[in-house]
Amino acid sequence: MCSTAFLLFASFSGTAAAEPVVQSPADRLPAELVEAVQRDLKISPQEYLDRAARAQELSAYASDFRASRPADFAGAWIGPDGNAVVAVTSPAAAQAVAKDGYATAQSPVSADGLEKSLADLNGWIAGLPREISEQINGTAIDFIDNQVVIDLVNSPIGSALNLPTLLANIKVILSPGGNKPVDPTPMGGDTYVTSTGPIADAPTTDISICSFGFNAVDKSGNAVNLTAGHCNPNKATGAGGAPVYLPDPADIARSTQIGSFDRSSLGAQDGLDWSVIALNDSGIAFGLDRPTVRGANGSTVTITGTAAPVIGAPVCKSGQSSSFTCGVVAADRVETQLYMEDGTSRTVRGFASTACTLAGDSGGAIVTGTLALGITSGSNSGGAPDCNEANLALAQYGGTASLGIPIDQVVDATESTLRTE
Repeated sequence: MCSTAFLLFASFSGTAAAEPVVQSPADRLPAELVEAVQRDLKISPQEYLDRAARAQELSAYASDFRASRPADFAGAWIGPDGNAVVAVTSPAAAQAVAKDGYATAQSPVSADGLEKSLADLNGWIAGLPREISEQINGTAIDFIDNQVVIDLVNSPIGSALNLPTLLANIKVILSPGGNKPVDPTPMGGDTYVTSTGPIADAPTTDISICSFGFNAVDKSGNAVNLTAGHCNPNKATGAGGAPVYLPDPADIARSTQIGSFDRSSLGAQDGLDWSVIALNDSGIAFGLDRPTVRGANGSTVTITGTAAPVIGAPVCKSGQSSSFTCGVVAADRVETQLYMEDGTSRTVRGFASTACTLAGDSGGAIVTGTLALGITSGSNSGGAPDCNEANLALAQYGGTASLGIPIDQVVDATESTLRTE
């Protein structure tokens, strides 16, 4: 998994939902998912589904409101109480939003204005020497506090970094740089391994571990799995060909090939981190043509649709290292730099959640309710041995934070269709 650091807050940038939100009823949720939601989010299963649906309604409303009144729109989020909030810059806009049934918050700077400041800040960072720019963990917009945020490594260089004085509203943060499944067939969140060539010939140092994302079909109707781009051994070029295997724990060299990477993208112009695994007959026979994601303790979550990230919406992620953990969307847009083996860097953009994510969880599925939300790309806790240790170590810095790539954007970029119930 990509070990990166990034910010927890950002500006809203959703797209209007074209269809009503369809989810499984609360009494059909796996008992293990119910347990994870109650443990991590402290809410009931029905409230989990209700908040996920409310977030998508807010996403559509906020997108339309911003398009019609860009100077008045300053952000949108789901509050800790589960209610939808729209931030505006004028009393007239607040009256209009309240009339539509939403709570409001007054902010001095519009989302467009904050995004312009963020772009100016990122442009300044791009011109810094690498030994200085690598002291910057990431940048984002905290629109709850209506500020641009820069996260710096707590080092002499980071602390002494001379920030550009032309940018207003800058906030500086200093931070430090399972059980066997019940259903034995593989699904989103389960483990796969890969190497540049046949795994039987590969040294162990050349074998990478990642997690399956969402099952889908490409534009030709072929079965594929959508996972993280940096999991592709050929991530530098995005070329396909690297084989993908279901691991055999007893003898990794005897693992079963279930497909190969078709193509990938990492930090291209759109800033996404995705790859497409073309599944072979074995992959389909194993069940990777179903709309399923691994839940807690080996249970199964059936995907019923897709969702856009909305701040405050409840989320759960599935990954081979930390299993099934839950949190909330903390930012609907974050940006971070990933450094490649050749010394170059690439910008990756996505959303942030508070769900704990560990090394090996990359590529795994992120859901809100029973809707597909994103693919795990990175976190600030990748080096921790488990989530308990991660939560203790990072508590003083605001807790765990995970980077997700919005699934709707991945589907559009790959011209694929997600499998749903």
